[in-house]
Amino acid sequence: MAEETTAPKPAEAKTLGEAARAMLSASEIKALGQLRWIERLKSLWAPVTVLALVFLIYLAIVETSVCTYLWLQLPMKLFGLACVLWWAALVGLRYLHKRWEQRRLARHHAEELLTEVESLANKHRALLKEHVWAELVERSAAIVKDLPTAPTDRLRESSKKLGELHEKHLSKLKKSGWMETGSGLVKALAIALLVRSVFLEPFKIPSGSMIPTLEIGDQVFVNKFIYGVRLPFTNTVPFTIVRPPKRGDVIVFNNPVSPDKDYIKRVVGIGGDKLSFNGRELRLNGQLLETTLEAREHQFWDQYNSMSQMSLWFTDDWSRKEAVLFKEKLDGVTHWILNEPNRGNYSDGEVTVPEGHVFVMGDNRDNSEDSRFGLGGPMRDFTFVPKGHIKGKATVIWLALGRGGLLSSIFGGTGFRTDRLFQPLELCGAEPPPPLPR
Repeated sequence: MAEETTAPKPAEAKTLGEAARAMLSASEIKALGQLRWIERLKSLWAPVTVLALVFLIYLAIVETSVCTYLWLQLPMKLFGLACVLWWAALVGLRYLHKRWEQRRLARHHAEELLTEVESLANKHRALLKEHVWAELVERSAAIVKDLPTAPTDRLRESSKKLGELHEKHLSKLKKSGWMETGSGLVKALAIALLVRSVFLEPFKIPSGSMIPTLEIGDQVFVNKFIYGVRLPFTNTVPFTIVRPPKRGDVIVFNNPVSPDKDYIKRVVGIGGDKLSFNGRELRLNGQLLETTLEAREHQFWDQYNSMSQMSLWFTDDWSRKEAVLFKEKLDGVTHWILNEPNRGNYSDGEVTVPEGHVFVMGDNRDNSEDSRFGLGGPMRDFTFVPKGHIKGKATVIWLALGRGGLLSSIFGGTGFRTDRLFQPLELCGAEPPPPLPR
């Protein structure tokens, strides 16, 4: 027969939490653990957090093997829908089910009170008299016992009694409110800045230079970790973490010509590459890039103004355009490109990419201010992007607010595009042409 494990006795416990749990039976401890998991799932942050974690797993899989998105994208969309419904159900219960919400609030208040009392009591144990410590343990244990099954009124009464003890013996040991609030805000801000600076950053597509790979209103996550972390407030990357930028990557970079702007383009050449342009024909190190004609009359939507202005939210300023659609293969990376026969936005000549720089182009080849044309600056000449200006690699579309979709009839033709959710920026190779615009 297996030996049973027992909790430490209240007198032997080192913390208030251990002492309170020592007064519970094994079944009560189990019920408490189950309850706390259920309460976590009732938080409005729960569906958001779960979706974010699953998305990160999806992102890692697709970045490792792009073809997996062909069968993972639909389950990911369904899972995302389930998380949205989960969140909506929680909101509905909070506003429509009064008893459920009262019970949830009572448990939430009790848990917060327990956490604060335990933190202060453990921190100032030496200042508390033994009878005060024993009373705090007893009241804490009473709340812990009541959390899983006790009626709401009884749980409130237990919380009230512990609150009175807290006010009498611990409140004077607590930091001032503004100091505690300020400390919490600083910690949350530091974590947010760390994630944004080192790991992932969202980026919204403001123009049509990357159509059809990225459409106006698409939002992608930028992997800031893969190439190396830039030093704060500089354009210096001291070392590479995973790998340097390679041909075919879609990157977000701080424009060296206009430092106040961020651009998104595809890397066509890296340090040492020789690029030769003859009209729309491009040779990389003497080899003509492999392209396949997909559609001579591919239609797409373009937009001239930004929905960031409130006055334009209900104005339909989308225009339907037509171009020739190709599938291009660049160093093993397959992607779409567009050419407009009636435009002459192309460049002739040869250029060698300097070491430590990359040469970038938009997939909408005749509508892109890229390295062929000075990156939009006054000098319409070949211009390169230093590696230190690269913020990271664009990965997967996580949100799409473009022409058509949900609520488009209200917001000037702009709606929520579910068809583009979780779409990677690289093709597996056998995908059909993008659907014609609605």
